Amino acid sequence: MREQHLTVSRTALYHSAGGERDVREIWVVLHGFGMLAGDFLGWFRPAITPTRLIVAPEALNRYYTNPKTRRVGATWMTSHERLAEIDDYVRYLDQLLGEIRAQVGADVPVQVHAFSQGTATGCRWVALGKVRPTRLVLWGGGVPPDLDLEQHRDRLEAAQVSIVMGDRDQYISEDQVQAEAARLRAAGLGFRLERFKGGHVIPWPLLESFAAEGA
Repeated sequence: MREQHLTVSRTALYHSAGGERDVREIWVVLHGFGMLAGDFLGWFRPAITPTRLIVAPEALNRYYTNPKTRRVGATWMTSHERLAEIDDYVRYLDQLLGEIRAQVGADVPVQVHAFSQGTATGCRWVALGKVRPTRLVLWGGGVPPDLDLEQHRDRLEAAQVSIVMGDRDQYISEDQVQAEAARLRAAGLGFRLERFKGGHVIPWPLLESFAAEGA
């Protein structure tokens, strides 16, 4: 038996909102595990404006999160064929951003906002892809441990990484938050750590403050 690979075209889905006129900023927002892009885009309603285009790509892998109700969710990758899946989603996000830039202008600044599982996707895209964001915001997640911080420090530094964690996040303990901060500091990576009262969510008041800074 021989294991072989074949690169094929896929039909990807994305949702967008805002940016009806004179787009001055693009936000690419990356959902978490088991979510769908359309639902996730709703989390960013406070940041939508006529001059800010928010784009929510949907991960290429879908599954039934509940076989009985047949609810569908998406995931950016699994441990199976992980390197190929990373290559696939980096190419996908690069192509999507190229399409968006062709519509609104090549010089419009980009922010990347990623949530939960999407934080690893966002970091890898910044490190390995063509995107050069003015800000990378990691909501409820951190920099993936397999990403070589020394090799990719310049790109991550240029992205002005912000890590945003709730003090009652059911998936990430306080010890894990502090360990992640210590790891990044030890690697010499500059970042901003924001805390809020709450769980594994994107809180609108804090999102509004990021939107105001972007404006």
